[in-house]
Amino acid sequence: MAIFVHNNLHTNRVAIAATKIAAAALAVAAMVSTAACGSQNAQDPNQKTITPGVLTIGTAQPTYTPWMYDNKPENGKGYESAVAYAVAKKLGYGKDKVKWVRTTFDSAVTPGPKDFDFNLQQFSITEERKKAVDFSPSYYNATQGVVVKKDSKFANAKTLADLKTAQIGAMVGTTSYSFAKDKIKSDIQTFNDNDALVQALDSKQIDALVIDTPSSVNIVRSKQVKDGVVLGQIAGSEDKEGTGLVLPKGSKLTADVTKAVNALEKDGTLKKLQEKWLAEYTTDVPVLK
Repeated sequence: MAIFVHNNLHTNRVAIAATKIAAAALAVAAMVSTAACGSQNAQDPNQKTITPGVLTIGTAQPTYTPWMYDNKPENGKGYESAVAYAVAKKLGYGKDKVKWVRTTFDSAVTPGPKDFDFNLQQFSITEERKKAVDFSPSYYNATQGVVVKKDSKFANAKTLADLKTAQIGAMVGTTSYSFAKDKIKSDIQTFNDNDALVQALDSKQIDALVIDTPSSVNIVRSKQVKDGVVLGQIAGSEDKEGTGLVLPKGSKLTADVTKAVNALEKDGTLKKLQEKWLAEYTTDVPVLK
């Protein structure tokens, strides 16, 4: 009987030890699996967007030709719409996985949370803005154009000096404002958006407006300003830093978007899109010195 008890105890101890070893092995396996899943999630682009599996792109309300057509960024027409979808494709998002939202210009480049993964509405890359948001590399380097009305006393201006006595307007906080102030005169009237700017010229509250050259040509072509004319583009006004996609500060997507824009530059896509959507708005525009 004693021998039987001893053997039984031995058997139980062996069984318990085996059970503990198996449990430990399962725990280690679970930890490895969890770590692996975590690593995969960290690399998954879907985990970097504000809505998993969807790329949310911000832009203005309204938008204008030639940047976007018919105020419908989702149609892929216009330079910025085409760029947005090209970047989305590089990131692995098809058109059906892109969502558009509208924002003001100012709210997109000020500190704070954003409701977009990236935003594009001709944002010039500046050191001041970099304090509040992230930027992609430049996808376009614009010049600045000057628009007046045909019956204006400044309609025959040939140089920037001819505009010294003109009342000139530009959108506040833009590169257009900076170049107008630096190249023409110090007292530039500011407007909160381009709609107000265009209306001011159309109603003769100002004598001239300054805006990026493609937009200046479109303003005249589309008759947003009745009997408007593009005097020319300001000499030396090419935006050296360029226009970039805006991302929330510290975005997990910044490196991926940077890589995408660089790839589009390297493979010639940006140049092709500029030729398709912008060439007719920038060719043969005289230069004001």
